[in-house]
Amino acid sequence: MSAALTLRNRQQIRPVDTRHLRRICRALLEDLLPTQTAELGIRLVAAPEMTRINGRFLQHAGATDVITFDYAELPNRKPQSPVPGVQLHGELFVCLDEAVLQARRYGTTWQAELVRYIIHGTLHLLGHDDHRIPDRRRMKRAEDRLLRALAARFPLSHLARKRKLRA
Repeated sequence: MSAALTLRNRQQIRPVDTRHLRRICRALLEDLLPTQTAELGIRLVAAPEMTRINGRFLQHAGATDVITFDYAELPNRKPQSPVPGVQLHGELFVCLDEAVLQARRYGTTWQAELVRYIIHGTLHLLGHDDHRIPDRRRMKRAEDRLLRALAARFPLSHLARKRKLRA
């Protein structure tokens, strides 16, 4: 398996240990998912940037948790069902503001929400769909399974990098 991973932190909502997040994402791509090759860009953004992206590309108002751009898709190609050995090529925009809000709502941590959003977007790149209720349930089960596997291997709380004190 070969994976090219680009991770950019363009938000200041929470300090994130990007080295730790990169290790988590590599484990997802290289160990837990059925991909032969992967090129994935991940951008951590704040609500204003996510709102602009959501409006420009999806014509939706406001921020959202994750937006996935699939660069492997060809025009007029029907969505595929998840198949082992696929190639993954795409970009995820993940909103930290939403991770913080949803963590409070669901009684979890923003770190777990952040990883869940990355899993969710990656599953979309592998052909999962969440428009119909049965598909949404199937995708949620896959998210939960992958999140548990990653949390067992990596302490998600370590994603919260301590702020440096200034003299």
